[in-house]
Amino acid sequence: MTFSLGPGALSAGYRLAAFDRINSTNAEGLTRARQGDRGPLWVVTSEQSAGHGRRNRPWIAPRGNLASSVLHVIKVPPAVAATLGFAAGLALAEALRAARASDIAFALKWPNDVMAENKKLAGILLEAEPVGDGLAVVVGIGTNVVAAPQGTPTPATCLKALGIDLTAEQLFLALSDTWAEFYGIWDAGRGFAEIRKLWLQRAAGLREPVSVISGGITITGVFDSIDEAGCMIVATADGGRVPISAGDVYFGTAASAGAA
Repeated sequence: MTFSLGPGALSAGYRLAAFDRINSTNAEGLTRARQGDRGPLWVVTSEQSAGHGRRNRPWIAPRGNLASSVLHVIKVPPAVAATLGFAAGLALAEALRAARASDIAFALKWPNDVMAENKKLAGILLEAEPVGDGLAVVVGIGTNVVAAPQGTPTPATCLKALGIDLTAEQLFLALSDTWAEFYGIWDAGRGFAEIRKLWLQRAAGLREPVSVISGGITITGVFDSIDEAGCMIVATADGGRVPISAGDVYFGTAASAGAA
């Protein structure tokens, strides 16, 4: 089976660049934007050799996993574009629900992970840079289909280990359609209130103890919500509500131990 776009993506005008193997789908998307491509364009592969996640952590996709990036050139501020990560999490969770033969509940961990059985199944990375009079935004979605990395800060899993018989190509077919749906809801940031509401319905660790390491500082409390900008709101023991824009998040026993 080869990669192909779903009917919803095709009708929305998306194009597809599929590779047997590539260094990084995100890097390819940004390169094409610099060369004049204005999207919407998907760059996909089932084998990625030099991808990365947040903080330049390696994100390698061995053959059979799904590395996918979607390029849009839009006229919004970078802070608004950053909220597309929440739409991406929803799109992947819905694609998994639509394509799987399983009753597993997929949860969304702030800011950019899709979880299954308390393990990381997928990561999302947004990269953006100005091009012409717009902002090139590449949303990378890396999903562990047949294999998961070992020794990661958050334990990882893959669809195969979960007993879900799904190929990268089958998952992408569903994802291309669900992305078009949630990108439409997001609507250049105007629909983030709806995205926020839907995301919170799937949020991992909501109302639970949390520890966040941000800027070398550890903040502990309870994961209360996300705000209108997508920041995590931590309710602290002294009654404060701390907005966090970036950080490493730990729930459960890791939070209780101060994420030590």
